[in-house]
Parts: sequence; structure tokens; C-alpha cells
Amino acid sequence: MVQALAVSYVRVVEVERVTPRMLRISFSGDSPPALLENRPDQQMKLCFPRPGQRVPRLPEPEAEDTYGMRWYEAYLAIPEAERPLMRSFTVRSYEPGSGLMAVDFVLHGDDGPATRWARAARPGDVAGMVGPSSAYARPLPAAGHLLLAGDESALPAIGTILEGLPAGARATVCAEVADAAEEQRFDSAAEVTVRWVHRNRGESLLDAVRSAALPGDDVAGWLAGEAGTVRALRRHLVEERGLPRSAVEFSGYWRRALTQDDAPTEEDLAWARERAEGAG
Repeated sequence: MVQALAVSYVRVVEVERVTPRMLRISFSGDSPPALLENRPDQQMKLCFPRPGQRVPRLPEPEAEDTYGMRWYEAYLAIPEAERPLMRSFTVRSYEPGSGLMAVDFVLHGDDGPATRWARAARPGDVAGMVGPSSAYARPLPAAGHLLLAGDESALPAIGTILEGLPAGARATVCAEVADAAEEQRFDSAAEVTVRWVHRNRGESLLDAVRSAALPGDDVAGWLAGEAGTVRALRRHLVEERGLPRSAVEFSGYWRRALTQDDAPTEEDLAWARERAEGAG
């Protein structure tokens, strides 16, 4: 029996502009102090109200859940016109003393539901939260040198991973952003090399990873971002660099021209198979 994912309301405390295209929103709520942990790449889902709603209507799962998915059945049972708009996020930071949770929002040009909500967010606004849960945590591959690669959507996780690395560890970061104004500073006790990839100059994340100087052995990879790019990066590391599949953790956070509301494509299914193989 798996404990059901917690479903709760969280309130906006502060909105901060990190870069021209990224907002950091701090939330408070009853559940975060009991649920959040001090670990990197902690993922959960935020639920946003439908137009005309002040707060989202949230699912009400049972306390115990055989497969950990009863909350989703309850979510689908909400009439579509009232069902909250839901997106996945990474916790950027959590302060146990204050109970504040920070989440970074990438302001995409498509003006989707998360972007619309974030742009208009003010202290006191309410969203819903599903999770997080340590049952879904995936540990980083063990290695002396860690390669982290991703686009803007991966920066919150990359930040938490770097902050969690100990002194003496080594990491190489390849991060794709729109332009130089989107670059961020990462704090870490580890020895970190960062290569910023600028789309406005026609630069490619895959090319940056291909040209990255990595030691011949004791290397692991962590990849996240657009699903097609992530698959290409993983194939490069496994097939061209010779890394074991188990040494590459990867996740497709989003799909080009599609949203989380769209049905899986053949590309998505291929990604899922590769992810399952990598876990084996």
C-alpha cells in the first residue's frame, strides 16, 4: 500500500523577477513543511484555476492508495469545465524554518496556463499542489564527474543539484537559454564549469555537449528539457561517449509544439521506452 500523494492549497507570498523570462514565486501553505525535503530535483505538480475561478478545484483522493495514482482518478472525475489546469514543476528551494517554497516559472511565448497565471500572480493568490513524494525520487548516478545538460526548464533542478554537491565533486553544466540576459548564477561547493548556449546566436545544446571536455571514465550524466533534445543527448552519451545507460539519468520535461494536456505521441512513447531501459 502506498500513501496517497498529498493535495493541498498554497498561497503566493512573493514574486521575484530572476531574468527577463523567468519568475521565482514563493509559496506558503499547510502541507509543504510536512512534505518537502532537502534534496535536489524535487518534483511536484501545481494546479491553476480555470478562467472565472478564484481558486482551483482540487481532487480529493483517499488516504491510502494502492498504486499512488488515486489522486489522478479523482482529478479526472472533476467536470472538465471545473478541472484545474495542471503542470509539473521542480521545487527551486525550501526553507524548513519559514515553510516557504520557491518555484521558478519560465515565461514561454505561447502564453500557456502556467505562464498566464505566473505573470498575473500577486501575494495572496492561491494555487493547488499535488505532491511531492519521496516515492518518486530518482537518485543521481554516482560518479566523480557529473554532466548536467538542459534548457531553461531544467535550470531549477540544475541549481538544486549543484547546491547539493559536496566539496571535491566536479560538474560540467551545458545550459541552453534564449540569450545572455537569461544566464543565472549557481552556488556550489563543487568545482563547476558552466557553458551557456544562446539560441539567439544559433547555438545548439547538443553541439555544446558533444564538444564538452569530460574525463575518460567515472562520468555520469543528468539530462532534462525538451524531450527530443534529451533523447539525442542521451544517445550521444551512451553511443558516442560510451557511458553505461545506468550512468545517464534523463527526463523530457516538455514536448515541442505540444503541452501536458495533449495525448502521447510516438516520440513520447519512444522516450518512455528509453527511460525504462535506462532504469533497468
